[in-house]
Amino acid sequence: MINNISITDRTKKFAVRIIKACCFLDEKPGVNRIISSQLLRSGTSIGANVREAQSAQSDKDFISKLEIALKEARETQYWLEIIIESELVEKSKFDSLLQEANEIGKILVSSTKKLKQK
Repeated sequence: MINNISITDRTKKFAVRIIKACCFLDEKPGVNRIISSQLLRSGTSIGANVREAQSAQSDKDFISKLEIALKEARETQYWLEIIIESELVEKSKFDSLLQEANEIGKILVSSTKKLKQK
């Protein structure tokens, strides 16, 4: 639990924010919609994999699912950076999303390291 919010809840809230961000991006045609679909897939997949980890069949399976969530978090960071740096949106609109993706990534790195040390 981080600040009394579980990683499951945090990644779910993040997914909702990603969906809203993608709706905003989809208002413009072309590149925005293509990148939006990439962001939507990776940004919502983080929480789905964290949730799947709760039903893992073994510690190894649990770690594997968290590592998939971490990969998705890193991909999401990438797409958010691309969106911001290419000026598809004002930095201020997506900066907090990028910050949250970074923080979620750090939590997942820390969690998988601790689990592997057991």
